[in-house]
Amino acid sequence: MSRWKRQLVTVFSLLLAVTFAFTVAADAAPRRDRIKKSTTNKSTLAQDALKTYVAPGDFDDYYAFLSGGHSGQVYVYGLPSCRHIRTIPVFAKYPATGWGYDNHSKEMMGDRFDWGDIHHPALSETNGDYDGRWLFVHDCAHNRVARIGLDDFKTHQILGPVPNVMGNHASSYITANSEYVFMATRFSVPIPKGTYVPIKDYNAKFNGVLSFIHVDPKSGHMSLDKSFQIKMPPWNYDLADGGKLVSHDWAFFTCYNSEAEFIEGKPLEVVASQRDKDYIVAVNWKKAEKAVSEGKFEKIDGIRVLDPTKVDGIVYAMPTKKSPHGVDVTPDGEFIIGNGKLAPVVTVHSFKGMLKAIETKDFVGKDMGITVLNEKITRVAEVPLGLGPLHTTFDDKGFAYTSLFVESAVAKWRWQKGPDQWKMVDKVPIQYNIGHIAAPHGLTTKPRGEWVMSLNKLSKGTHLKVGPDQPESMQLIDLSGEKMRVIFQAFPEPEPHYACIVAADIIEPKVFEVYDQKNNPEKEFAVLKPEDARVVRKDKNTVEVFAAEIRSAIYPNVIEVMQGDKVIFHLTNMETMRDEIHGFGICEYNVIGVPTPGETQTYEFVADKAGVWPFYCVNFCSALHQEMQGYLLVKPRK
Repeated sequence: MSRWKRQLVTVFSLLLAVTFAFTVAADAAPRRDRIKKSTTNKSTLAQDALKTYVAPGDFDDYYAFLSGGHSGQVYVYGLPSCRHIRTIPVFAKYPATGWGYDNHSKEMMGDRFDWGDIHHPALSETNGDYDGRWLFVHDCAHNRVARIGLDDFKTHQILGPVPNVMGNHASSYITANSEYVFMATRFSVPIPKGTYVPIKDYNAKFNGVLSFIHVDPKSGHMSLDKSFQIKMPPWNYDLADGGKLVSHDWAFFTCYNSEAEFIEGKPLEVVASQRDKDYIVAVNWKKAEKAVSEGKFEKIDGIRVLDPTKVDGIVYAMPTKKSPHGVDVTPDGEFIIGNGKLAPVVTVHSFKGMLKAIETKDFVGKDMGITVLNEKITRVAEVPLGLGPLHTTFDDKGFAYTSLFVESAVAKWRWQKGPDQWKMVDKVPIQYNIGHIAAPHGLTTKPRGEWVMSLNKLSKGTHLKVGPDQPESMQLIDLSGEKMRVIFQAFPEPEPHYACIVAADIIEPKVFEVYDQKNNPEKEFAVLKPEDARVVRKDKNTVEVFAAEIRSAIYPNVIEVMQGDKVIFHLTNMETMRDEIHGFGICEYNVIGVPTPGETQTYEFVADKAGVWPFYCVNFCSALHQEMQGYLLVKPRK
């Protein structure tokens, strides 16, 4: 196909998507009328409602962890009710829980960034299935990765910015036994960071980077000194998935812009769409790990970096249609699915075929030093599904479910052996422009089926009007019948890209609800009895307060300092009963804390305003909540 024809196809696809969006918007009011007059059988509607109904006091079957996009947070939902249970703050302040205001969370967040961009959460795994220990999330804007403990649903570590990576969109993904969290560059840059190179030298002097961040198997702690990276051509790396079972030792990344160009003044959507195929990049991380142990690396900005043009056998490229977005490995680890967003098909590569091509050296050449495998050996199918395939997930019956962004639909097709293998068997429309798709344990070795969650970018007219800032849409698809059915819609906080759905019985036994002195993160400052509360002057300009809250008082209730003093304020919630959360705020001092039962938090501030300043419990806790108050007296210095 000539270059101008390829450009025409790209422009036509974009016009189709834009036309569809405007048509949907213009049709919003008539569509509402049609919905109200729907002739759907009432008994069917009642059955649908009962499938998602979770009575007060009953529990959902699954946790769903939704990324919060540029909010920097993670949202916890229950399935099938689709009820929002909790927000876990990570990369941005969240006064509702005091995150970002106490010393512990401030230290993790640092003082350089106050927002983050979370796209793809990843649950820790054992033998390729979720184990309920940790949730890893990344910050695409600032090249960080964080670990959330699923025993207390709080952030325990923020690592980064990771050297050499810029825009770690292909993140967070995890190996089958949580050996590494891996990520990749979306935006190729000269490395190390801070190197200036003119944009005209993009092809020759910019690099992408694949990173494998080491995870301690007991604590989950991530460390750069045990991590490694692979220096790659300046392609744009989009998404990833870890191998499973037979493919355990491998990780797979999609890329677009295999043209390796960025031209000033030309849209990337044109520059990066010249080729009919881009790549799925296959990385043998076990072999790469061995190469690192043998010293075959160079250190760039303090981290060990392998060059695949010098270390043989660690990186291969598999041609895949076109500008593939998601790459998803089947539960048995045998097939690698490429979702080509500019092609109406998903491309299926065989892991056995990939190994055969490597073993027999059936290569078609090298692209910028990367060995390209013969797709006639690796590819086993191209499954026609519809317009704009982005992501695929799996059930427990041998079916795959692929999101179709342009078409606003979910396609169901069979990947396991059978008479209808590699054929679409069902399709359901969603509202509208689905991005990611998720199913219970859908990308593990043991998918559960039952549901598919559709995370949609547009909600156009399917909710009460809320002004120009529109919510995204989340829809629940029932898989129990012969045909898929959309039976519930919710509107999550912005902006959910992806979700992990895990069985509740895997996580719940690990969760604690009251801190004791073993797991209190600041136990050395804890106050365990009201009479131990005290104010200590450390020096001429520093006061340390050891305070406590318990229904329905704050101890001490009068704190006197001198103007200009640095105040180090340790506050313990002395409650031993779950739910009894207290808060703490000082009027006009911008101090907020929300210690949970048994927890100690520390806040630091300068008492720069003389006068009398009330403090109080900000979290309603008892019938005598209003009486939980005291005074900060700031005496002017003479």
